[in-house]
Amino acid sequence: MSAFHPDLMLGRFIPKMSYGPVSSRVMRSLKPRPAAPGTGLTVQELVVPGPKGAPSVSLRVFQPTGLKATAPALLWIHGGGLIFGAPEQDDRTSIAFARELGITVAAVRYRLSSDSPAPAAVEDAYAALRGLVARASELHIDIDRIAIGGASAGGGIAAALALLAHDRAEIRPVFQLLVYPMLDDRTTTRTADLDTRNMRLWTPKSNQYGWSSYLGSAVAGPDVSPYAAAARREDLTGLPPAWIGVGTLDLFHDEDTEYARRLSDSGVPCELHIVPGAFHGFDTVFHKADVSQQFWRRQARALDAALSG
Repeated sequence: MSAFHPDLMLGRFIPKMSYGPVSSRVMRSLKPRPAAPGTGLTVQELVVPGPKGAPSVSLRVFQPTGLKATAPALLWIHGGGLIFGAPEQDDRTSIAFARELGITVAAVRYRLSSDSPAPAAVEDAYAALRGLVARASELHIDIDRIAIGGASAGGGIAAALALLAHDRAEIRPVFQLLVYPMLDDRTTTRTADLDTRNMRLWTPKSNQYGWSSYLGSAVAGPDVSPYAAAARREDLTGLPPAWIGVGTLDLFHDEDTEYARRLSDSGVPCELHIVPGAFHGFDTVFHKADVSQQFWRRQARALDAALSG
């Protein structure tokens, strides 16, 4: 019996490549093509003040056309291992969330580790969150119903953002949507106990490069801040409710399931959804597959329930 989910069998043929300095530079040069929002939605680029002493932060904002009454919002953070990526790569899901749930989706363009190591990414995300609140009247955003979320590295940044927002106590997101999040730099130290035969799209070598680019020589050491790697936080009490989704063939499976357990043990409502036979980023590569569609539907239902409450 194959380890791959029946809908993802073609994943067996995805090359087992890893990212490093050259390949990540190539990925950064490949600008994702923006998607047209279609009828009923508008898209704009919004620029807000950045962290103190840092450049401004821009957001790609999708909204239902003619939005007049206040509505919930989702601050979305893209993936790319902290070393590449852009908001446009997630246009399809941003559009789907905005259209299906009638909410504002703002995808942040944060600094990558190639130019700006930790804590640049999470500070940019926090600046984006503050910017949304500051422009809430103009954007018709209900500041009491803002969720944060992201996929892969973006999910890790979203988890760190939940910690930062909690500690600064200025803005309180109501939910965190964490899609196979990159949470723990200490996974880079795992070797013998990892079965990598069926891992795809993100390998231990890529993980080592991504975390090392972001944390430098501190990676996997004793002094890493939880604002850089959320799994480093011991006390998770008081964080917003969470949804975490990950596949059994994902490098992040163990760190994600452990974080979900720790959230629950800390009294934080957390729904954990595990997809048997799914590898990292499966829903991006095979977005039309039934398993991918169901994976997104679960996210949408959890997000809708959190923002409607």
